[in-house]
Amino acid sequence: MQGLILKIDCPDQHGIVAKISTYIADHAGNLVELSQFTDDLHSKFFARIEIDTAELSVDVEEFIHGFRALGQSLHANWHFRRLPYKMRTAVLVTKTDHCLNEILWRTKLGEMPIEITSVIGNRASCRDIAEQAGIPFHLIDMDGENKESGFRKIEQILIDETVELTVLARFMQILPDWFCAEFGGRIINIHHSFLPAFIGANPYRQAYERGVKLIGATCHYVTSDLDAGPIIEQEVKRVHHFHTPKDLMRLGRDCERNAIARGIRYHVNDRTIIHENRAIVFPD
Repeated sequence: MQGLILKIDCPDQHGIVAKISTYIADHAGNLVELSQFTDDLHSKFFARIEIDTAELSVDVEEFIHGFRALGQSLHANWHFRRLPYKMRTAVLVTKTDHCLNEILWRTKLGEMPIEITSVIGNRASCRDIAEQAGIPFHLIDMDGENKESGFRKIEQILIDETVELTVLARFMQILPDWFCAEFGGRIINIHHSFLPAFIGANPYRQAYERGVKLIGATCHYVTSDLDAGPIIEQEVKRVHHFHTPKDLMRLGRDCERNAIARGIRYHVNDRTIIHENRAIVFPD
């Protein structure tokens, strides 16, 4: 479908939906989907609107430009995305490959509108998987004193490849503050638990020793606060008394694959709006 996605947030006020709908109708646009949420605690309005532009009475660029007057009158933040599109995406990995394989598989199926520009790793473990999929693999040395220069190399790759989204698919390196700031709102991570539980080494052993009854994974945006960015999606599995630490790892991998896939899909389909340290998510 030729169309637009409009994401908008603004102070809550009377008549927002009516004004936006009228603007679309006045230009012969067809409103395909409207998802909205009003945060009463903060008096904020959020919405995702999908518009069929096939019969617009004006050029699409004129339609986008003309919305400025309405957006400013609402004191809004807004963003238009043209449809169809594919978001240029880089995937960062270390040794573990299950999240990378999930992303490659769902991309091949056409479930997510992304174009994987490259796979970047600080270990060579995932090179064969990337190259078998026909995707360039960049090996970056980040050991010891090479960490800072390694992140500078990754920064340059993302710039050179005009990457719009960076996915940390079990990338086992802590991102420096400057990197988080430069690509803020455009980095997604998968964490192997319900944050902030079981942070650090051997999370499944920690969970086993606590006798947890639920195990999960959290997909979130990356900020300079380690593993504390806005949460996009979480997945959970039931744990029973007979499950071993190895069983928990198996269940955890399932959670991670599903959570990261949904998190990416929500982001690339413009179904998320970051507000302070929360992500407003309009599920599909």
